[in-house]
Amino acid sequence: MKPDLYEEIEIPEGINVNIENYELSMKKDSDELRRKLDNLINVEIKNGKIILEAKKATKRERKIFGTFKSHFNNMIQGLNEKFKYKLQIESVHFPMNVSVDKEKNELVVKNFLGEKTDRKIKLVNGTDVKVDKDIIEIESIDKESAGQCAANIEKGVHVRNKDRRIYQDGIYIIEKPGRIFK
Repeated sequence: MKPDLYEEIEIPEGINVNIENYELSMKKDSDELRRKLDNLINVEIKNGKIILEAKKATKRERKIFGTFKSHFNNMIQGLNEKFKYKLQIESVHFPMNVSVDKEKNELVVKNFLGEKTDRKIKLVNGTDVKVDKDIIEIESIDKESAGQCAANIEKGVHVRNKDRRIYQDGIYIIEKPGRIFK
């Protein structure tokens, strides 16, 4: 027999939640997050709680149920306090300069492995990126945006066609929500 799934997520004070056209939006002050919903799971707002429900859930519906539960918890957590990622700039062979171009919304890496052209890495909208000496800090209310921005930066300065045991230059994630890599 297929199980019925039911979960209630408490909505904290100061967060407004609305559902319109299969889209859930959460708003606190001037910050707003949106998430498209799936029609396999019923999502309702009652008595200050988000109610997730799936009758006779199949394997696929159970997966989607857990995913949406995590998304909604991350949205609430992000509106209460921003998600922070830290990246370390490592330059062994050539001194690297890293700066943020706010107008073009990109990170500029100069002199990576002695290259003459600058590497330009597009930043994800909705993220706040700060460079302080050899640490890059990324903050966002959306966990996915912050994580994608950190991954783009790390991948943008990936060492190619060289021995990675010797050429360890690059920018690496050293801290993300819930984990520290030191």
